Amino acid sequence: MAAVLHIVGQPDWSRALDDIRGQVAAGDTVTVAVTGPGVLALPPGVTTHRGPADLSYDQLLDLVFAADQVISW
Repeated sequence: MAAVLHIVGQPDWSRALDDIRGQVAAGDTVTVAVTGPGVLALPPGVTTHRGPADLSYDQLLDLVFAADQVISW
């Protein structure tokens, strides 16, 4: 089970959502940091943060270093 961080800055979430669903189904711990427009309905159990409203740069770095895998969209 991996800890995965998705940093999403694009308005088109379709590819990211496919990957997120697959990771959740595999039992991974998934966190999404939204840095751009839009928020998509995510599967249950996914932790979501919106920067900079509730996620500072320092907090984002902490999430990056805590993750086993980081994917930027």
